[in-house]
Amino acid sequence: MPANAPLMADKQDLLNVEAALAKAELMAALSDATRARLAKQGVPCTLDTGKLLFAKGDKGDALYVLLEGEVEVRSSTEAGKDVRIAALKPYALIGEMAVLDGGVRSADIAAIRKSRLLRIHRDHALAALESEPKALLKLLAELSRRLRHADAAIEDAHTLDLGGRLAQRLLEEAGDGASVTLTQTEIARRIGASREKVNRKLHEWADEGWISMGRAGIKLVARDQLQALIQEARAH
Repeated sequence: MPANAPLMADKQDLLNVEAALAKAELMAALSDATRARLAKQGVPCTLDTGKLLFAKGDKGDALYVLLEGEVEVRSSTEAGKDVRIAALKPYALIGEMAVLDGGVRSADIAAIRKSRLLRIHRDHALAALESEPKALLKLLAELSRRLRHADAAIEDAHTLDLGGRLAQRLLEEAGDGASVTLTQTEIARRIGASREKVNRKLHEWADEGWISMGRAGIKLVARDQLQALIQEARAH
């Protein structure tokens, strides 16, 4: 569980939190005054690398705004294998479903690296949403988008081969850039493969000229080739 930090009293801290809330998918739809109120009501907390923010089945009594760091959404198969659904970066909202129904958590949330979050109690979030209906519509749209993304991730985990999963992970981690700084061990964990198999595949692609590898990480040289590989794997 995350460790609570001292309550924020510094004006600059509050302004930083309000700015973070303005960048979050749901909170951006709220008025400045409502975001300022939530910032003051929220409780800051920290989460060390590898620690759980909450586990599937836990009571959903709050939502969180990720201010710094990175966390992952994951679930477990019947065989006990962790399945990574998504990675969340600042300024993502976490645990929105708890705001709507107060039910239990539907997945585990764990820190990929040390993270700082703002915990907002369900009662406070509901009051804010009820005061501004447009934010509720924004929440529904975001939940729908995440559901589609989760469905696609689960399908890919079952249909894509090692090369397809690896190519997809590299492209997602690189985003609009060309570099991936994750270690091979971390990449292997995220796609459910061994480091040895990931290493062999990366060297194959380096020989093909699709990527280059160095101390700074992996550089994507031929993104179109990686994308084509994914499409081919899905077609089969």
